[in-house]
Amino acid sequence: MPFRRAVYPGSFDPAHYGHIDIVTRAARAFDEVYVAVYDRPAKKLLFDFKERVLMLEMALKDLPNVKVASYGGLTVDYAKKIEAFAIIRGLRVFSDFELEFRMALANRRLAPEIEVVTFIADERHLHISSSTVREIASLGGDVSSMCPPFVVEALAAKFHEHKQSGEERDYVISLGD
Repeated sequence: MPFRRAVYPGSFDPAHYGHIDIVTRAARAFDEVYVAVYDRPAKKLLFDFKERVLMLEMALKDLPNVKVASYGGLTVDYAKKIEAFAIIRGLRVFSDFELEFRMALANRRLAPEIEVVTFIADERHLHISSSTVREIASLGGDVSSMCPPFVVEALAAKFHEHKQSGEERDYVISLGD
């Protein structure tokens, strides 16, 4: 059977148990998984690139066939560069499907030789998204059921740092309504 490498791309701002679950399951399905941290997503980030990579390395250190890497540009170009067979994506709720479906079609058009494989999130993690984690943590809420302890600590430190510097950013999306 041929060697099967996959890439799981994302901004991972921050990494949470939903991400870890998808990577763990992908690591069972593929010979090697690259967790690829996108270096310049078009969204407001809490953690810089190096912090996001470090958190993922810590979270995934016990998975020997998983590598954390970085990339820029098109995901399919990165997948080709590392000779990946597939791009891994996670689905939590129905609204994820439409975006992921459109991205999969576009990626298929750009690189038909690369498969898109989706993993349905474990029901324990359906409610977790990085934006939800950031929002709850920014309001002083407990995110310890959503993230590893070192991520919880990094979130607390980052929001404390922002408060001390007067650089409080608004991460409230829905919970304040």
